[in-house]
Formats: sequence, structure tokens, C-alpha cells
Amino acid sequence: MSSRRLRSRLPHIVVLTVLGLLTSVGAAQAGTDPGCHKGEFCLWPSDGYSGEIQRFDLRSANTEECLPLPEGFDGSSFANLMTRDVTVYQDEECSTEGDFVTYPGGGTFVPDAPFLVRGIQIWE
Repeated sequence: MSSRRLRSRLPHIVVLTVLGLLTSVGAAQAGTDPGCHKGEFCLWPSDGYSGEIQRFDLRSANTEECLPLPEGFDGSSFANLMTRDVTVYQDEECSTEGDFVTYPGGGTFVPDAPFLVRGIQIWE
């Protein structure tokens, strides 16, 4: 191939290469499955969704009721795959004296929580 033809095709080659890299990175991230299922709110004791998972769903949790986590368990990463918003609390009694943040339902993933989660509240 002549250098003139290569130069004319070079912008196309660069764009296609960059698009290919972006697509493969997006696919790798989208394929990450921390083990939480539709309709669940899941917590892990370590960052990056590692450790023994704790699962909550509407079969075992009443809405607008504070749900303390099991004794000795602090959540460090979580996923909200419920259709409802969930508030995570630093305090096991869902006190607003400590830190708390509400996360929308439908697919919110937090691999590194801003504080140790000790209580949750599911909203209508």
C-alpha cells in the first residue's frame, strides 16, 4: 500500500481502533455480575462486592421500617436491584445522627460505600 493511501485511511483506522477499545471495555464492565438478583438489595462486607452476601427483598422486609443488619455485619459495598429507593445508614437504628444516603432502585451499584452500612430502609 502506498504511503499516500495509508495516510488517507489512517484517520479511519484510528477511529475504528478507539471504538473497538471502548466497546470491549464497556462490555467487560457491563458483564460484571456481583451476584445480586432483580428485586433484591444486596450488601457485602468488603469493597468490590466480596465476602458473604446479605440479601433483602420485599418478601422478608417491610417498607419504611428500619432493618438493622445482622449482628457483626457491616456493609462496605452494595447493589440496589429493587424497584424502590433504599436508604443506607451508618447507624443500625437508622438514626439520622450518623451518615445516611438514599440510592435509587432499578440498578444502583456501589462498590465502595462512603461509610460502613449498618441499617437500611426501603421506601414505597
